[in-house]
Amino acid sequence: MNEQIVARHWLAIIAPKAAPALATSTVLILARIWNANGAQHSIGNAALMTALSLGAAAAGACASIGRAGDPVIAGTAFAASGALAFAGVAGYADGLPLPLLLWSVATAGAYGLAARYWRTDRRERVAYERHVSDRREERAHVERVETIRGTTQIEVARTGAAYAESLAAALTARAALPGFNPVALERAGLPELPASHRDAA
Repeated sequence: MNEQIVARHWLAIIAPKAAPALATSTVLILARIWNANGAQHSIGNAALMTALSLGAAAAGACASIGRAGDPVIAGTAFAASGALAFAGVAGYADGLPLPLLLWSVATAGAYGLAARYWRTDRRERVAYERHVSDRREERAHVERVETIRGTTQIEVARTGAAYAESLAAALTARAALPGFNPVALERAGLPELPASHRDAA
């Protein structure tokens, strides 16, 4: 019932949304640094990146085939294949227009893929919060019922004790009245009094 409420830091909220743009920007920056250090128009470097990209794509295809396929591994392999291809083209090309075009396409694609996972995560989070809220309501209802039941039992016990005290006080007061004769009451057909009152009389 008394669970701690934790407010998320604004960086923790923004970081997942900025991750695709940061990833593609990092690949672009590294590819342009590689371009400036000898990758521009280098057939060997382009062939290496092509081979790595094809290898990652093949690994992704193998990971997604059959019942034992793992979607996480397949997605990671395909993302790596795309990043390697993007880095190879950005490192090989002259100027910035083509790398920037590829960066915008890669960023849009990354956000498109991430949006699907964000929606799934949001649905799961909402379902979990609903479940927790239902459990809280159920427990609160049980607690209210138990509180009412306990209060009722206490009130009943108090009422019984008050009745017993009142009865004892009435019997004591009646026995103290002048001219009280319990034997005369019994002869008149009234209920028999306890022996203690008979002895007191």
